Amino acid sequence: MSCWVRLLSAAAKVYLLVLVVSAVFSWSSLGDRVPEFALTKIEDSDIKDDSGKEPITEDDADPEDLEVFYPTHQWQTIRPGQAVPAGSHVRLNLQTGDREAKLSDDESGRGDTREERRRKRLGKVDVDSNSFTSEELKKALAKMKKSEKAERKTHEEEVRKKFRPIEQLKEEFEKLNMKMETDYEIMVKLISKFNSSASTLDEKVAALYDLEYYVHQVDNAKDFLSMGGLQLVIEGLNSTEAALKEHAAFVLGAALSSNPKVQIEAIEGGALQKLLVILATEQPLAVKKKALFALSSMLRHFPYAQQQFLKLGGLQVLRSLFRQKGMETLHVRVVTLLYDLIVEKMLLEDSQQGDQIEEKIQQYQQVKLVPAVVEQDWCVVVSNLLAMPEHDTREKVLKTVAVLMAFCRDRYRGDQALSTTLGLLRSEYEELAAEEQREGDKDGYFKELLGSVNTIIQELR
Repeated sequence: MSCWVRLLSAAAKVYLLVLVVSAVFSWSSLGDRVPEFALTKIEDSDIKDDSGKEPITEDDADPEDLEVFYPTHQWQTIRPGQAVPAGSHVRLNLQTGDREAKLSDDESGRGDTREERRRKRLGKVDVDSNSFTSEELKKALAKMKKSEKAERKTHEEEVRKKFRPIEQLKEEFEKLNMKMETDYEIMVKLISKFNSSASTLDEKVAALYDLEYYVHQVDNAKDFLSMGGLQLVIEGLNSTEAALKEHAAFVLGAALSSNPKVQIEAIEGGALQKLLVILATEQPLAVKKKALFALSSMLRHFPYAQQQFLKLGGLQVLRSLFRQKGMETLHVRVVTLLYDLIVEKMLLEDSQQGDQIEEKIQQYQQVKLVPAVVEQDWCVVVSNLLAMPEHDTREKVLKTVAVLMAFCRDRYRGDQALSTTLGLLRSEYEELAAEEQREGDKDGYFKELLGSVNTIIQELR
């Protein structure tokens, strides 16, 4: 019995020894196969050569020295140093430990397009080869740069032909700045040219034409007055040349517009009398137009001038224009002037009270414009213009008749021709207003005119 026990104990020890040796052998074998079955991370600091320097990895290589990898729809092994195109499908083969790549599944329909683009980009380089050397890539890039340089040079030449160099433009601007003149200096030259006996008629007319542009500004008009230009222009109204009269009146009217200081100097310089003489005597229509313009600029918002206008028989002069042939275009201008003069006085009387307003109201009270209009039978003169065919003329006349209604009502009620004209106008504008409404314009121009006609008819009942 003890013999068997000793025998079993010896066998167990041998078996145990065999197990230990097998385990050691298996562990050693597994350690050698780890790169085939597991992914391991090797620190950069552990990969060094015998000299202690880190080796150059694939990512550190010069892009020009990299061999191009051309993926297909089958998995291919990526050799060290090959550059994989962007968008490729890359994997790590766990069986072999190699990196493999192929085209993505959605690239199948775009291979030809990419190949064509690559051929165009590289020009005559052999794109059918499996790889490119760094020399081939350098040649392709050099060719592209050369082509871009040629195109840029051609574009620059075209630009030079179309445009001047900036240096030349700067020189021209500097010359212009050296020759810049103020409005005052320009007006001095123009007045001198107009007043010079050596200037021709055309030169004098041209000087007046240019002066009209500058004296529109209030400050320039005051400077024009201070340098003696206003009086020269007023004297020009006496010229025997119609062209000089016309343009002198034009400059005068521009300088007088909304400029009280110039208005006062002009009326003291005798401009009002000279303008009325032009309007009362036989003159070309163009001359009378400019004279009426200057007269209107002088009278508006200047009660003293309006008072002098009435004293000099200005209304009778304007009334005579309606009896002269060929002056029809002036009729509406005269009616508009009368309307403006009457309305500005009415608006002033309705405005808020103040010291300056009170003084101006007293000045306007001395202007007996409306009584003179009624006395000289302007009521009928104005209403007769309603027979004119132009809608714009009718609009202005209707406004003037409405303003005169308070003073001319009895005269209008007895005017059968006015009643007939108003009836015809109402019928005409009813049709035009209805047509406007059918077109979608509910508050149109003709509806407004119809309203003015109906208001006057209602006032006369």
